[in-house]
Amino acid sequence: MSIVRSSVAIAAPPQTIWDVVMDPRRLHEWVTIHRELREHSGNPPREGSSMEQVLHLRGADIRVSWLLVDCREPRYARWEGRGPARSSARIEYRLTAIAEGTRFDYQNEFCPPLGAVGALASRTVMGQTPQREADRSLNALRELIERPAA
Repeated sequence: MSIVRSSVAIAAPPQTIWDVVMDPRRLHEWVTIHRELREHSGNPPREGSSMEQVLHLRGADIRVSWLLVDCREPRYARWEGRGPARSSARIEYRLTAIAEGTRFDYQNEFCPPLGAVGALASRTVMGQTPQREADRSLNALRELIERPAA
């Protein structure tokens, strides 16, 4: 299993950020590895909501089916995903009000197929890509939300 964590301070209230990160139709605006939203069970998401997403990592498109298993608006969400070859992932969003606005904490736990052998192969192939893309995505989210309205 590999774990990626990233955080960013955003000059906006938690609800504003929640409305963006929990809208599957807006993933393309801030998730750097997002390529396509195949389907989703609707807005606003609530526990039991699902979506199918295509991600792009290291030159390959990967289809992931997500289920929202914990949702406490506008503070916490946990998505559990299933990918190819019985791989799995868990993503958590935590939003905390701070003096400057909101701290958005992101965590992704990825479990590749084939146990320890798969984990070693995944680290070898992926290197620092997951951390770099998580950081880039959170910076894109901050810029999206803090951008002045036209």
